[in-house]
Amino acid sequence: MRTKCTWTGIRLIAKHFHSSANRLNVKIIDGKSIARTILSELHLETQEWVLKGHRAPRLVAVLVGQDPASKIYVKNKMKAAKVVGIETETIHFDASTSENELLACIKRLNHDENVDGILVQLPLPKHITERTMCNAVAPHKDVDGFNIVNIGRFCLDMQCLGPCTPLGVHELIRRTGIPTFGKNAVVCGRSKNVGMPIAMLLHADNAGETSAMDATTTICHRYTPPDQLAIFTKTADIIVSAAGVPNLIRADMIKPGAAIIDVGITRVVDHQTSKSCLVGDVDFKSVSEVAGYITPVPGGVGPMTVAMLMKNTIIAAKKSVIYNILDPGAVIYKQASQIKP
Repeated sequence: MRTKCTWTGIRLIAKHFHSSANRLNVKIIDGKSIARTILSELHLETQEWVLKGHRAPRLVAVLVGQDPASKIYVKNKMKAAKVVGIETETIHFDASTSENELLACIKRLNHDENVDGILVQLPLPKHITERTMCNAVAPHKDVDGFNIVNIGRFCLDMQCLGPCTPLGVHELIRRTGIPTFGKNAVVCGRSKNVGMPIAMLLHADNAGETSAMDATTTICHRYTPPDQLAIFTKTADIIVSAAGVPNLIRADMIKPGAAIIDVGITRVVDHQTSKSCLVGDVDFKSVSEVAGYITPVPGGVGPMTVAMLMKNTIIAAKKSVIYNILDPGAVIYKQASQIKP
């Protein structure tokens, strides 16, 4: 009994020491700071490009309707473009704009040799099919990485204009120095623009053209039973949550020292102050006491998404990705009437 009590006491002391040490050593990943560094690098790259006799890269945003969040997102993107030296234009349509009007605009931009990047700000009004619009943007100008050609190439680990948020997550992990080779990773979220491509980047071979991360990757989502989700997350060295469910990831679900990348962002109301605020999928305060790395919300992945959009625009301007399309002005889309439900 004496020996048992002694070892029990040692284990409790060790557990307390480890917990206290981790609270002191957790690294908050500052996405804003890393994004600023990337924008500075891209600014120098743009200057060098222009000094060689090329025109400045040009990005055009297409905004439909009066959604306040979309207006802010576009404004922030245009602000970042100015820092980098990218010329910008925003084309604003009324919410009542038809699909055919929007398609005609995108087609014109596709064939405009002075436009390098096109982004159609999502979400769109309900009467407009988002997939139709994303596919309407020519692959070599698709700086959001949403055209099916870019999605297909991305999934095959080929060079492409990739989706910006997954690229931002990749860059955060790489620049922070988080080991990924052979590690266990869990992605919570299965959207085709965020969760799926993040999982692809985590698990794919680093020898491929997307410079992926060689992790053993599990995909969960908001409907994974909580007890099953915890089984996966407790063994994960890296957790990327992009489910859009506040407090989905809690401290008791985390392996000590794990890297936590919080992509989720939800606006909630504080019932005590009646003020709204943005929160992620991760219970930041409690998880910070267990994790080795963690991103805040806001200020984590969001700024990186914008930085990767600027990087894609420069790649598009330099025509660095060879698509092997006989007609470089080819457009892959169908009229809304041609698409079956």
